Amino acid sequence: MTASLERVPCTVVTGFLGAGKTTLIRNILENAGGKRLAIIVNEFGDVGIDGEILKGCGVDACPEENVVELANGCICCTVADDFVPALDTILSRAPKVDHILIETSGLALPKPLVQAFQWPSVKGRVTVDGVIAVVDGAALADGKVASDLDALAAQRIDDSSLDHDDPVEEVFEDQVACADLVILSKSDLIDAEGAARANAIVGEHLARAVKIVPSTHGKVDPSILLGLGLAVEDEIDARKTHHDDELDHEHDEFDSFVVEIPAVPDPAKLAERVREAAERENVLRVKGFVEVGGKPMRLLVQAVGPRVSHYYDRAWTAADERRSRLVVIGLKGIDRSAIEKILAG
Repeated sequence: MTASLERVPCTVVTGFLGAGKTTLIRNILENAGGKRLAIIVNEFGDVGIDGEILKGCGVDACPEENVVELANGCICCTVADDFVPALDTILSRAPKVDHILIETSGLALPKPLVQAFQWPSVKGRVTVDGVIAVVDGAALADGKVASDLDALAAQRIDDSSLDHDDPVEEVFEDQVACADLVILSKSDLIDAEGAARANAIVGEHLARAVKIVPSTHGKVDPSILLGLGLAVEDEIDARKTHHDDELDHEHDEFDSFVVEIPAVPDPAKLAERVREAAERENVLRVKGFVEVGGKPMRLLVQAVGPRVSHYYDRAWTAADERRSRLVVIGLKGIDRSAIEKILAG
């Protein structure tokens, strides 16, 4: 079966923690070309940061009510409980949306999600236009899928109960294996040799003729990403992944928690503390909104390993809880108290 004009096309955007999925989606929203879009955002953590970023971008193509968040759960594990009701909500909107973007959490496997589009209650209404995998070009240029896997390697050596395959690598490989297009993000941070290394690593896990597109700050022409018309659900079972023989999968390799800190006087010093926490502990990702003393704008902080960025995204509103909260995602066993102490200063 091919994609039908009667069904709403959906693009699944997958990728590891901090690869740049939200940045890519925001660029799509800002260059929608008249399409009415909706987004399902899946978070791993207790606070929906990515959804807030997308809701705050003020793009007419995707009004705030068309952004549906699935927080504190992996979409591929809770597809029946969370995804289908979110889909129902979006499809009930008027006017009807033209395209749905689904941003998975960094730990999700895209295959179980795409397989849900085979269900009779879903198949007649939507189709998977394509699966986009966003990969961290700067990390891959260094031969890694995340900024620091040394601690994970040490943990695996110490724990004889863990099987041979690296679970973080498996998640990355499964995401790439399901992709119809790979976006190599942060291309401005790597030279030609680094880009060649990154492309080679991705290419090792591509069983099909899938293009790898370099990107800086999520800038990719939406015409390349949307309207592929692939009806991926019809042939997803042929895309082989590590977890094909498993009924489900676990995320026991990761911890996620929220750290609340006081308002900060200096964003640069906070960035240094975030960097210190990432370097001293097994932290993969930090993201959140922070209050800066005397400033009417809220500060968005994002970190991938020791790489930290921050900027004022918009003014605080009366509806906001003016609190400083950071979501921390790291390898199992990270020292929460030590991280909280570092971040609080």
